[in-house]
Order: sequence, then structure tokens, then C-alpha cells
Amino acid sequence: MTPTGSQPAPAGGVVWWRTLRLLGSEIRLIAGRRRNQMGLLVLAVVPVLMAVAVKLSSPGRGGGGPDLLASITSNGLFVPLAALSVEIGLFLPLAIAMLSGDAIAGEANTGTLRYLLTVPVGRTRLLVTKYVSLCIGALWGVAVIVIPGALVGIAIFGSGPMLTLSGTQLPFWTAVGRVALIGLYLAAGLAALAAVGLFISTLTEQPLAATVALMIFTILSWIADAVPQIDWLHPWLLVDHWMSFVDLLRDPPYLTDIGQGLLVDLGYAVVFWLLAWARFSGKDITN
Repeated sequence: MTPTGSQPAPAGGVVWWRTLRLLGSEIRLIAGRRRNQMGLLVLAVVPVLMAVAVKLSSPGRGGGGPDLLASITSNGLFVPLAALSVEIGLFLPLAIAMLSGDAIAGEANTGTLRYLLTVPVGRTRLLVTKYVSLCIGALWGVAVIVIPGALVGIAIFGSGPMLTLSGTQLPFWTAVGRVALIGLYLAAGLAALAAVGLFISTLTEQPLAATVALMIFTILSWIADAVPQIDWLHPWLLVDHWMSFVDLLRDPPYLTDIGQGLLVDLGYAVVFWLLAWARFSGKDITN
């Protein structure tokens, strides 16, 4: 028996089914936006252009570049790694900023957020779904760099054992596993950045403002990380350990900085998701 005028609470299986349906709808929405499709295309084109440029360049001019870029000709698996080292500074954070800006602010701007909350969808469940979709978006962003980059790199430069930073060689499939781990590590960092973006997205109804604000946060983090006078702050910056992914190319892998980076990612994700929840749970939805 339930009190008059009240609705019985849905069973746990029904809640999970509704949540999965909501998540599927959110992923389809993200995948269906033309600007997101174009963004993924840009991310995928960069490793291809890098591989072609290295192939066409004269042999004597590659030695002065970064280690990953200079190593491309020795093994095609270095192509996605070199592309990730370039795109993690700007393109990948920009992709996350665009997705985060649309998550709450974009829905509020178009008037669909109020509709979603009357379906009914609880605010906490909606915010969890939004964040999970952003984490999936982070994986997508990394995958569209790693997979095309690896395929094109292997096609142009071949495969085989990969020379590690320790001077040893890894068998091909072990090297593929290392590349996959690097992709997952960077995706974790981008997922933490997405939590910051989700919080910012709850503060405004203008998706462009949320996107710009998150990019300013990212750029200032990179600038602060490059200033030696505030090196005490560096371990607390989200971007500080992103380039530590190269430690997975050692034999054996050096995991100290990787572990610290993951802890920082987790800290940012938890703190800023909770801030987003605190803001969103009491937010007055007018549109």
C-alpha cells in the first residue's frame, strides 16, 4: 500500500534500465552533433599528417625533434604516441571543453534541461549520466588518435619490436598493450578535466562561456606548470603528470609518477563532481 497521491518507488532493475536508456540517449546526442564529429575528425587527422610529414621529410632532419617524433621511423606505433604528446596540450582539452559546455549549460540554453527533469529524471542521476558520457567522450577522443595513428604508422613505417626508453625492446603485442595503457592513462586525465568542465557548466546557461572558461583553466594550468618559481604547486596541478605517460615506455615501466597522476585525477574528479552536484541540486532551472 502506498499513501494516496504518491507513486511507488521503481524497482532497482527499472532504475538501472532507465539510467542505461538515458546514458544511451546522451551518447547518441554527443555522437550525432556535427561539431563533435568534425572535432573527432580533426583529432584523427593529426597523427595521419604527422606520419606522412615524417615519411616525406629528408632523413637527416628528424633527429632534432622530440624523442617520440624522432622514433616514428623505427616503429609505426610511435605515431599515435607522438600525436598524443602534441594533442594533449590543446586539441584534446578543447574537445572535452566543448562536450562539457554542452552537458548542462547547453541543455539549459536550448530549454531541454527543464524537460529532462520533468520526465522524471532525478538531478543526481542526470548529473551522473552526464559525467559518464563525458568520460566516454574522453575515451573516444584518445581512441580516434591512437587507432588511426597506429594503423597508418604501421602501414608506412612497419611494426616489430619497440625500442623502449631503457634501451630494451618490447615484442609487438606487448608494445601494443603499452600504447593502450598510455591511451587509458591520458583518458583518465581528460575525464578529471571533464569533471571541472561539468562544474563550470552548472554555473552558466551559455555553453560557449563554459567552454572558454575550461580552456582558460587548462591553459593557466599549463603556464603555472612551466613556472619553476612555484614548483611547490606543480604536483597539485591536473596537467602536471599528463606527460608522465612516457614512463610506460620504460622497461620495466616507472609507475611512481603514473600513480601520483592517477591520484590527482581521482581527486579532481571527486571534488569537482561533488561541487557540480552541490550547485546543480539547488539550481533554479528557468529554461
